[in-house]
Amino acid sequence: MEFSFSRRDIARPLKQPNRLIQRTTEQSVLASWSHLQDQFDNLEKHTQWGIDVLEKYIKFVKERTEIELSYAKQLRNLSKKYQPKKNSKEEEEYRYTSTKAFLATLNEMNDYAGQHEVISENMTSLITGELTRYVQELKQERKSHFHDGRKAQQHIETCWKQLEASKRRFERDCKEADRAQQYFEKMDADINVTKADVEKARQQAQLRHQMAEDSKAEYCSTLQKFNSEQHDHYYTHIPNIFQKIQEMEERRIVRIGESMKTFAEVDRQVIPIIGKCLDEITKAAESIDHKNDSQMVIEAFKSGFEPPGDVDFEDFTQPMKRTVSESSLSNSRGDGKSEPKFGGKSKGKLWPFIKKNKLSLKLGAGPEDFSNLPPEQRRKKLQQKVDELNKDIQKEMDQRDALTKMKDVYIKNPQMGDPASVDHRLAELGQNIEKLRLEVQKFEGWLAEVEGRLPMRTEQARRQSGLYEAQNTSAVNSCAQDRESPDGSYTEEQSQETEMKVPATDFDDEFDDEEPLPTIGTCKALYTFEGQNEGTISVAEGEMLYVIEEDKGDGWTRIRRNEDEEGYVPTSYVEVYLDKNAKGAMTYI
Repeated sequence: MEFSFSRRDIARPLKQPNRLIQRTTEQSVLASWSHLQDQFDNLEKHTQWGIDVLEKYIKFVKERTEIELSYAKQLRNLSKKYQPKKNSKEEEEYRYTSTKAFLATLNEMNDYAGQHEVISENMTSLITGELTRYVQELKQERKSHFHDGRKAQQHIETCWKQLEASKRRFERDCKEADRAQQYFEKMDADINVTKADVEKARQQAQLRHQMAEDSKAEYCSTLQKFNSEQHDHYYTHIPNIFQKIQEMEERRIVRIGESMKTFAEVDRQVIPIIGKCLDEITKAAESIDHKNDSQMVIEAFKSGFEPPGDVDFEDFTQPMKRTVSESSLSNSRGDGKSEPKFGGKSKGKLWPFIKKNKLSLKLGAGPEDFSNLPPEQRRKKLQQKVDELNKDIQKEMDQRDALTKMKDVYIKNPQMGDPASVDHRLAELGQNIEKLRLEVQKFEGWLAEVEGRLPMRTEQARRQSGLYEAQNTSAVNSCAQDRESPDGSYTEEQSQETEMKVPATDFDDEFDDEEPLPTIGTCKALYTFEGQNEGTISVAEGEMLYVIEEDKGDGWTRIRRNEDEEGYVPTSYVEVYLDKNAKGAMTYI
């Protein structure tokens, strides 16, 4: 038969004088699962659902950790993407306060990403890992408890079956005893039946009565045993098992609650550090100084050139003294063929920036002493080069000192090494230091030139630098195209003007023989200069010459020795005395 449970109340309210204690006791009794004896299957389903919820929460936390790791990785990649590249122009741009603040923001974002990695690691170790192990233990415990419950059910069902069998046997024996008694009485009342048959019927009735008595005794014993087992089942075994299951389920609920607290605590622990990262970003933003950045722009791009003066009025109504005939000049003006050439001259009066030098700077083809740069920028580059060389010298000296100490150790303890093994390296370091010192002297000489101190170089050192060969070529070309060029350089516009000129004629030859430029002062040669390139002129130390065009910012001054000898010399090689009153004079040596 199918075994079923009946709902029973197993506890009664305790009579306590204090109503609060009585109410608490009643609540604890009602909170117990012991009164759910007939809900074994539902409790089994409920506890399985609780484990499913726990596993779902574990999966949720695991996906959260993956998101945190992915977010941290993306933040790191983002920070790395916008970091300045080493040894690049972009790295130089990060000297401004605004770009420094941006760089600090990138670094803080890297630390910010690290905190999200910490969140992922802590959640994995404190929640995911711990709950995974706990779920395995919970499953084993649940399996054990419900196994005990099924075992108790099977036992009570077996006792019930034994009771039913004993009851049916007792009932059968009682019926057999009644039939045997009725047969005996029938035989005893019949006069035709022999005495032997009557005796046999009597003995049979007594036997059946005895068997009924034995069945009754067995049934009573089995019934008492079943009642005892049933009492223990419903009041001891099942309540204990259900109590353990209830405790197991409550531990699961408490554990998931603690995990949720840990979930929040893990985030809360990194909030101060994240707050510091955000504070550092705010601090970096507040450190931006627009005035300082503006000053740095001035320092970065200041050329040292003075603004050009006012352009003089050229009065073409007055006759001009030229070496050619007056009639040829008048005819050329009447024909209007010289206008493009005058236009080219007027363009040369503009601000003295050299396009060719700018192009060579972009291509990295500038001279060693940075003479292609404006004075202020050249000074900075030279100072930077001197500092770099001094650092290299210090490194070489540190290596030499270390090797010298090592050699001393080898001398004192020959078993540690051969002292002669470091001699070659020491000699090599000494040569490197000497070369670097020579380089420092060379760049310091150029730096002294720029800063206005007395030059420390000889003409031979200047020729070795390769500077003036490149500049002389530029100066000669500009001189050939436009005698009034302020910067001594040629531009694309000038080459276009050359292409626009009319074909050479006798008139052009006559017009090109222009009047020599007037002297604007005198100069004294401080050093001997050998003008080996076209457009330059050689001078001897102490020689006095006339200045016909002052330095326009390119480092060259145009001078004249006599009517036929004129050219360019380095401005630093002469001492110039300008004479404003002699601007329009024509005086020769």
